[in-house]
Amino acid sequence: MKIVLSGGGTAGHINPALALAEELQRRGHTVDFAGTPQGVESRLVTEAGIPFTAFEATGFDRSRPASLFKGVSKILKSTKKARDWFKSIEPDVVVGFGGYVSIPVGRAASSLNIPLVVHEQNSVAGMANKYLGKEAQAVALTYDINKDAFGDSSKVVVTGNPVRTSVIEASREAGREMLDISEDSLVLLVFGGSLGARHINNALVALKDRLLEKEGLVVVQVSGPKEYEAVKEALALTPDQEKRWKLFSYQDRMGETMAASDVVVSRAGATSLAEISVRRIPAVLVPFPYATEDHQTTNAKAYVDKGAAYMIADDLVESDQFAELLFSLLNSEEARNNMIAAAATFETQNAASRLADVVIKAANR
Repeated sequence: MKIVLSGGGTAGHINPALALAEELQRRGHTVDFAGTPQGVESRLVTEAGIPFTAFEATGFDRSRPASLFKGVSKILKSTKKARDWFKSIEPDVVVGFGGYVSIPVGRAASSLNIPLVVHEQNSVAGMANKYLGKEAQAVALTYDINKDAFGDSSKVVVTGNPVRTSVIEASREAGREMLDISEDSLVLLVFGGSLGARHINNALVALKDRLLEKEGLVVVQVSGPKEYEAVKEALALTPDQEKRWKLFSYQDRMGETMAASDVVVSRAGATSLAEISVRRIPAVLVPFPYATEDHQTTNAKAYVDKGAAYMIADDLVESDQFAELLFSLLNSEEARNNMIAAAATFETQNAASRLADVVIKAANR
C-alpha cells in the first residue's frame, strides 16, 4: 500500500508520525509525508529518509481579518495542490497528525474519497484534528478522555501515542557509555522540551548544591539553546562538578539519554510523556501553562492519576514544594519502583502497531 502521513508545526506532531512510518515500512508499505516547507517536519522527515512534499499552511488570528484571509487562501491553494498530487501518486489512505498543514491534505483526501485517519496525541483535541475528524473513517486517540470531541464514537479507538524505535530500543548501557556515567550512579534527567524552560532551569540551578551533596547522583540537564549560556554561567561548574552535572543546550540522542535515566523532570507534552512512559521513568511533570486549553495539565493528570508521575504547576517549580517532590523520588527506591509499575500500564510500546492496524483497516474498507 501507499500511505501518506501529514502533520506539522511541532515535533509533537511529527515524532509519532515517524514512529508510525517505521512500523508501516516494516510491514512492507510505502510512506510519503506532506508538511510545510518551513516547519520542523521538513528536516525530521528528510533525515528519516521519507519522501517529503511541501504545502503552504498557516494559522490565523480572529482579531486580525487580514490573517484569516491569508490563512484560508493558503489552505484553498494547498488543497488543490494536494488533490493534484494524490491523483498522481494514488495513495490508499491518508493519516493526519495535526497542525494546519493536515487540513488541506485531509480535505483533498476526503474530496477524492481516499480513506482518512486522524491521530490525536494530546488529551485535548487540536483544531485541525477536530475539523478533519468529522470526515475521517477512523480517529485514533492517545487518551480516551477526549473521545467525545469527535461525535461518532463508533469510529474512535484508543491506540496510545507511537514512539520511535530509537527510543524504545535504546539500551541503558549504551546511554551511560555515551554520557560517561557509571552503572551504579543514580541519574536525574531534566529537560523542558525542544526550546527549554526557564523556570525549570532556574529551579535546578537553585538546587545545585543540594543535588551535588547527594552521593552517587548525576544530573543531566538539557537547558534548551536559548537558555544554555545563562544556565552555564549561573551553575559555574568546576571541572570535578562537570563529571556529575552534564549540561547540554540540546540533545539529539534522547533515546539513549532517557535509557540512562532513573528520574526525569519534564514538561508534559504528548511526545515527552509517551517517551517517558515507554521507558517507564519516574517523573516530576511541569506542564507548560500556556499550551492550548491547558492541555499539558490534562495530559499530566492521566499519569498522576495512575501513579506514574508527580505534577507541579509551573509557577511553583522554583518553590520548596518542587524540591520536596523531587527529593522524595531521588531518596526512595520504593517510590520509583511504584511509578515504574504504574507506567507499564500505559502499554505505549505497542502504540505504533495498534495505530498501523487502524490505518490498514481503514484503507481496506
